[in-house]
Amino acid sequence: MITVSDLSFNYTKEPFIQQMNFRVKNKEIFGFLGPSGAGKSTVQKILTGLLLTYKGSAVVNGTEVKRHNVDFFEKIGVDFEFPSLYEKLTARQNLTFFASLYRRKLRSTNALLDTVGLLRDADKKVGSFSKGMKSRLNFIKALIHDPDILFLDEPTNGLDPSNARILKDMILEEQQKGKTIILTTHNMQDAAELCNRVAFIVDGTIKALDTPHNLIMKKGASVITYTWIENGKKRTGRCELDVSGSDKKLTQLISDGKLQTIHTSEPSLSDIFIEITGRGLV
Repeated sequence: MITVSDLSFNYTKEPFIQQMNFRVKNKEIFGFLGPSGAGKSTVQKILTGLLLTYKGSAVVNGTEVKRHNVDFFEKIGVDFEFPSLYEKLTARQNLTFFASLYRRKLRSTNALLDTVGLLRDADKKVGSFSKGMKSRLNFIKALIHDPDILFLDEPTNGLDPSNARILKDMILEEQQKGKTIILTTHNMQDAAELCNRVAFIVDGTIKALDTPHNLIMKKGASVITYTWIENGKKRTGRCELDVSGSDKKLTQLISDGKLQTIHTSEPSLSDIFIEITGRGLV
């Protein structure tokens, strides 16, 4: 659905997006991950036709973005990080207005509002909404014309765990319906849970691209942590899972029946990001 080749873009004379290459498959959830200012949102703006002075190629759904026409926007839905809503209009009026911009068959306004828990507030002005309510309304605004490709920029940012769960379930449901989804985020937990593949972006370049599982398995190692009592005190030992058979202390504790607890853990996607890029997520 998306092919990017040798993509470069500068806001100033200094290079920013540099020689970026990747592809996004049909019906895939593809994640752009990185700290603020890394270039994630800039790439999304290029792919959604907001920045056209790029070099290289960015083909979305068969169209070179810089040569798109009006039909291009019929097939994409965009949920910007900061809600783009009319605060003097009600939630229902906002959806009705944005729906009027499209020729495609529209989804039910009431059904979408109900799904994100806003049906009771449908006729309230958006200016009275909380940040989380605006975020949920902005999300379903991107779905109203039932697009083929969704671009989601930090969709769960500012949401409580319950409402974040609703949106994540909806994202997975949209994938099941056949949509291709681009998820831009610095939330590694969301990325690990939702994305089929992720790209680590730092300073305008892709540092790694693979499935979350493969990135963790290639760069990380599962670790066993075990405990025992010695001289009346609790002791803790650790070893990597693939060499646990050669850990003499663990073997002895098991043989003597003195092992108290044992569990395995593996690094998080955030740990792997820091290991690969040398950068945190802030």
